[in-house]
Amino acid sequence: MLTINQYVKAESLQQAYELNQKKNNVILGGMLWLKMQKKSVGTAIDLSNLGLDTIEETEDSYLIGAMVTLRTLELHKGINSMTNNAVSESVKHIVGVQFRNLATIGGSIFGRYGFSDVLTIFMALDASVELYQKGIVSMEEFSKMPYDNDLLVRVIIKKQKMKVAYLSQRNTNTDFPVLTCAVSNIEGTYRCVIGARPKRAVCLYDSNGILKDGITQESAEKFGEFMKGQIITGSNMRGSEEYRKILSGVLSKRALLKLKDYEVTSYAD
Repeated sequence: MLTINQYVKAESLQQAYELNQKKNNVILGGMLWLKMQKKSVGTAIDLSNLGLDTIEETEDSYLIGAMVTLRTLELHKGINSMTNNAVSESVKHIVGVQFRNLATIGGSIFGRYGFSDVLTIFMALDASVELYQKGIVSMEEFSKMPYDNDLLVRVIIKKQKMKVAYLSQRNTNTDFPVLTCAVSNIEGTYRCVIGARPKRAVCLYDSNGILKDGITQESAEKFGEFMKGQIITGSNMRGSEEYRKILSGVLSKRALLKLKDYEVTSYAD
């Protein structure tokens, strides 16, 4: 059972940050995972009054506030048009619509959960996070950082020419994923992000130049074998280490072949 001793609706990011420095205080977010815990919270900090629940489009970026829900992201036409609907695909299997109407981007990203579909896709998009104290940090770098008491303010996706594909393997439709895979070609650079290993998502690149001449059935198969050999996985109740290695090769190959069929999407289109 979760016990909250005090509730504060923050009036500024500075107030929220200062309150969050105490070990027993927490940011509420969508409060979906938090409410399942057995703990006593000193002060629950609500960010819903700080205008962080919108997606702002600028000339060169999409700025996604920490309190934006997964459902809002799932339905955003601009972001999904730019990403070949990969963003929508990455979140649509997360529990159900009711859950996604409450779960927030900030909560999904800041936790850097091993099972996170959201972290996987944003790393593949070469996205960044804006932290209240540390400023703007690439998602790839952020995924490796230790947990602290900073605040995640927003996620930033640059408008770039890209192709993106997202795939995941689940034992049942709305269960946590056994493995997640996002492959992107952004301005000629191929990224493959594997998540639910079951550790935090990791980003690997085409360091051997397998795709230097483009995507073919042969190069996709070679890249899949490369990923299978490079990725470090583990075992849990959803799958074994070896099964995940095999999946990483299969899903990365399939994702690449999906990219082959996509037109390059430009933010100017």
